[in-house]
Amino acid sequence: MSALFNFHSFLTVVLLGICACTYVKMHFPALLEQRTGFRGVFWKAARIGERLSPWVAVGCFIMGVSIIFF
Repeated sequence: MSALFNFHSFLTVVLLGICACTYVKMHFPALLEQRTGFRGVFWKAARIGERLSPWVAVGCFIMGVSIIFF
């Protein structure tokens, strides 16, 4: 089933996207300098990962644990 129709899969994709964008911004900041357009979406995801990193980490942990039990 597509990640768009399964809420659990959608949250997993969003969390992985936030984590990946934050990682890329930390190692290659020039790739995510543009704040508008298509690359602006990735810049915003990286910003969310920087500012809400404890909550993103908790979300990733909960997703990992939920895969074991469900």
